[in-house]
Amino acid sequence: MAKNVGPLLVAKGDIDLHILPGMSNRHGLIAGATGTGKTVTLQVLAEQFSAIGVPVFMADIKGDLSGISKAGKMSDKFAERLKKLKIQDHAFEGYPVVFWDIYGKEGHPVRTTVSEMGPILLSRLLNLNETQAGTLSLVFKVADDNGMPILDMKDIRSMIQYVGDNAAEFTTKYGRVSTASIGAIQRGLLELENQGGENFFGEPALNIDDFIQTGEGGKGQINILAADKLIHSPKLYATFLLWLLSELFEELPEVGDLEKPKIVFFFDEAHLLFGDAPRALIDKIEQVVRLIRSKGVGVYFVTQSPMDVPESVLGQLGNRVQHALRAFTPKDQKSVKAAASTFRVNPKLNVEKAITELGVGEALVSFLDGEGKPGIVQRAFICPPHGQIGPIGDEDRKAIMDKSPVKGAYENVVDRESAYEILKARAETASKAAEAKTKAKEEAKAAKKESRPADRRGDTVVEAMMKSAARSVGSSVGRQIVRGVLGSIFGGRR
Repeated sequence: MAKNVGPLLVAKGDIDLHILPGMSNRHGLIAGATGTGKTVTLQVLAEQFSAIGVPVFMADIKGDLSGISKAGKMSDKFAERLKKLKIQDHAFEGYPVVFWDIYGKEGHPVRTTVSEMGPILLSRLLNLNETQAGTLSLVFKVADDNGMPILDMKDIRSMIQYVGDNAAEFTTKYGRVSTASIGAIQRGLLELENQGGENFFGEPALNIDDFIQTGEGGKGQINILAADKLIHSPKLYATFLLWLLSELFEELPEVGDLEKPKIVFFFDEAHLLFGDAPRALIDKIEQVVRLIRSKGVGVYFVTQSPMDVPESVLGQLGNRVQHALRAFTPKDQKSVKAAASTFRVNPKLNVEKAITELGVGEALVSFLDGEGKPGIVQRAFICPPHGQIGPIGDEDRKAIMDKSPVKGAYENVVDRESAYEILKARAETASKAAEAKTKAKEEAKAAKKESRPADRRGDTVVEAMMKSAARSVGSSVGRQIVRGVLGSIFGGRR
């Protein structure tokens, strides 16, 4: 059975450190250098949320998180950690997991339509500048006004070509259509296809409600996105996760303050979201993060340094777990100082020094209290997880997918009539009309020829003239006229 809602133990130091479910939608940050324990911290938090019936979404960048579906096992190292933390009642258990994968190999296919993603996120995905993004928005407007849904890659390609081919017509109504921008968008779409865009766009599109489910024993469903391949296309990865976040924001109703979140969303490799993002997009992300907590959604960014997250967003992340950072370079030292400055001061702890000394699995932790105030930062060890640390095998993954509550819902692609089919039908109709018009002209021309007597006898123009002239000869004057005419035509003497 799922636990009652109460403080969730995450770490142990001089005091036990709990995250409050009622404050979990105030968002959070898990930071630290590679190899310092961020993944295990993510797993522990996900397990704790699941245990009280809160669904979770997280991307599995390294392929390590699937083990959360199976009960862990005791080892000498594990037993040593339990003893050190004085944990005596640790129980191993697995959690309900649903695997997802854009490419449909390591999990259920997850898709959206081009229209649902919209021109702003698609512009980001295609790396368009402001002018090119404006042209793309124009294409979406043309599609909307003409009742042509843009669902998959062939739809958006067809719409781009259609608007480009009819630029003069649309310029009058919608504004200037830049030929250069059309070309840039087409090149961007080609690159997106090479990254797997064909798999991502289409139907059936993801129903966000399928993420917000509970499993056996009332535990929250843990949705794991296979991202070890996806991360090699960083723009696609970051835009996809941002789209998921925006879908939660758009689809979920306002609920105010709940005793626990409706879902917790972990955004791993968060620097990919903010890196070289235009100011307008960062403003939009800040707005979503600020407002989505009233929808009952907690957002936790996972990254190496707090500096990877813009200050306008960082200021909204109330629950913090900071693993070790290295200070080898001036840039590293700046990151350490920035991380230290984000915590509520503990007079007994030199935070800046501690950040560089933390061991694996050790962290500086600060969670919000019952009034929403940041707790005094504490140095502590993250509690060990209950599920398996590390990945499961292919057979175990297949068995979980075979029993999945969404099995069969997304596997078969649906290709309904949309922009591509509508434009193709229009082109075929126009082609047939042109053929019919050409045929009618040819038939009329042939009929006109048949109405001429000379044509019916097969006489040439010259032959007809000669015969007509010969019939008119009746005197010596007439014969001289004929010779004069015929001589001049054939070059003979008069």
